[in-house]
Amino acid sequence: MSEQKTIQTDLFVIGGGINGTGVALDATLRGLDVVLCEAEDLASATSSASSKLVHGGLRYLEQYEFKLVKEALKEREVLLKKAPHLIQPLRFILPHAKHLRPVWMIKAGLFLYDFLAGKMSLDKSKKVALKGTKEGQGLIDDFSVGFSYSDCRIDDARMVVANAKQAQENGAKVLLPYRCIEAKKIDGLWRAKLINKENETIIVEAKAIVNAAGPWVAQLIHEVLDTPSKSSVRLIKGSHIVVPKMYEGDHAYILQNKDGRIVFALPYGFVSKTENQFTLIGTTDVNYQGDPRDVHISDKEKHYLCDLINGYFKQKISLQDIIWEYAGVRPLYDDKAKKASEITREYHLELEDEHGKLPVLSIFGGKITTFRTLSKKVVDQLKPYFPEMRPCVTDTVPTLGGDMESLDQLLIALNRRYQWLDTKLAYRLATAYGTKVFNILEDAKSTADLGQCFGHYFYEAEAKYLINEEWCHSLESMIWRRSKLGLWLNPSQKQALEDWLKQQLN
Repeated sequence: MSEQKTIQTDLFVIGGGINGTGVALDATLRGLDVVLCEAEDLASATSSASSKLVHGGLRYLEQYEFKLVKEALKEREVLLKKAPHLIQPLRFILPHAKHLRPVWMIKAGLFLYDFLAGKMSLDKSKKVALKGTKEGQGLIDDFSVGFSYSDCRIDDARMVVANAKQAQENGAKVLLPYRCIEAKKIDGLWRAKLINKENETIIVEAKAIVNAAGPWVAQLIHEVLDTPSKSSVRLIKGSHIVVPKMYEGDHAYILQNKDGRIVFALPYGFVSKTENQFTLIGTTDVNYQGDPRDVHISDKEKHYLCDLINGYFKQKISLQDIIWEYAGVRPLYDDKAKKASEITREYHLELEDEHGKLPVLSIFGGKITTFRTLSKKVVDQLKPYFPEMRPCVTDTVPTLGGDMESLDQLLIALNRRYQWLDTKLAYRLATAYGTKVFNILEDAKSTADLGQCFGHYFYEAEAKYLINEEWCHSLESMIWRRSKLGLWLNPSQKQALEDWLKQQLN
C-alpha cells in the first residue's frame, strides 16, 4: 500500500470551474501557495454549459441590476484585452417585435447599456433597417426594423483551462480528478482528505479554504466543511441546441419571447474570423432539482427553442435538425424570486472563520463575464489572514496565450513561420491556444510532422499536448471541452481517436 501523500499550502480551492480556477490564479499571482482540486474535469459542469458570451446582460436592466451590468460591461473590456484569442467582438441584432417591448423602452435600455459601459472599444448601439439588409435577410417579413449593439463571444471551457494552466505555471498544484470528501480543523490548520477514482488519497493541509463547488456549494458546506451558512443556492437549468448555420453573416440575434424570456441565436463553429458553420440557440431558464451531473435538455425545452426560432426566421427547424445539445445548471444565489428568469445573477460571498483563523469562503452564483472581479473580491477578503499578500494583478496580466498584440498579428506570425499550415487549422489553433500554439507546432515543417490526423485538421501533436499539458484524459474532454471537434468528427473518427487515447493513457 502506497504512503498517503500530504501537501501543505496557504489556500485550498475546491472546484475546477471558472470561479475556482479564477481564484487559484489570482491568489497564486499574489504570492500564495495554492492547491486546487476538481472532482471530475476542468469546466465539466456549469462552466462549459454557458451561452459562450462575455456580455453585460442587457436583459438584467429590466430587473434593475444596474450594478451587475456595469461591472460586467467594464469587465468585458478588461477580458477582451487580456484574452484576444479566446474572446472576440460580436454584434447583436434585436428585431423589434411590436407586440412585446415598445421602441422607446428598447432605445432607453440600449442607451443605458452603452452609458454604463463608459469608454469602450466596441461599436455603440444603433437602430438598423432589416428590409433588404444582411441583418434582416434570414428573418420573416414581419420584422422591418431592429437595433444592434455589441458584446463578445468566448470559449468558456478553454478560459477555465487557461486559468488552471496559468496558475500551475505560477506555482499552484492542480489535482484532478480528486474529490474532497472531508475537511476538518486540526492543530490550527484545515486538514482536507481527497480521493480519486482509484481510491488513492491525498491530504491537503491549508490555512484557508475557498468553496467554489458551483452547484455543490451548499452540499459541500453542510456535508464536508460542516460550517454554518445563512445562504442557499437555487439551481436553474439552462439548455442549448446547435443546428446547421441558419443565416449568412457573423452577427448574432437576441430574440424576445412573449413569456418575457429572451433567446440567443449565435454564430458558432468559426473556421475563420467571419465564417461559421453552425448556429447556437439558447438558453432556457427552468428550475432544477436533482443531481447537477445528470442534467439534460428536455423535449419540452427543445420544442420551446425551435418554436421561438421559427417565429423569427424564414428557415424553419425541428428536433431532427439538432446536431448537438447540452444543458447545465447555474448555481444562483437564492434571492427568493418567483420566476427562474428573474433570479439575481449577482454573486454572493460568504466568509466564516474561527476567532480570526481558519477561514472558509463559499461562492454563491456568478457568471463567466465577472469571474475575474469575483476572484479578486474573494482573494481580497482573505487578505487579513495573509497580510504578506501582494496586490491583484489579473486586470493587466494577459491570460495564458494572450500575450500578443492582436489575434490578427498572431495569425500573421503563424503564416510566416508555418507557410504550409492550412488557414482553417491556423485559425482554430490560434483561437484555442493563443501563443501557446507554438508549443504544439514546435519545429514542424509539414503536416506529416504533426503525426496522425483524426479528422477535421486534428493531429496527434495537438492531442498529445492536451494530454500532457491540459489534464485531458477522456474523449469527451478532448472533443467537447478542450475543443468542439465533436461537431465535425464522424462516429468512426471519434472511435479511432478514443482507441488512440486509450493506448496513450495505458
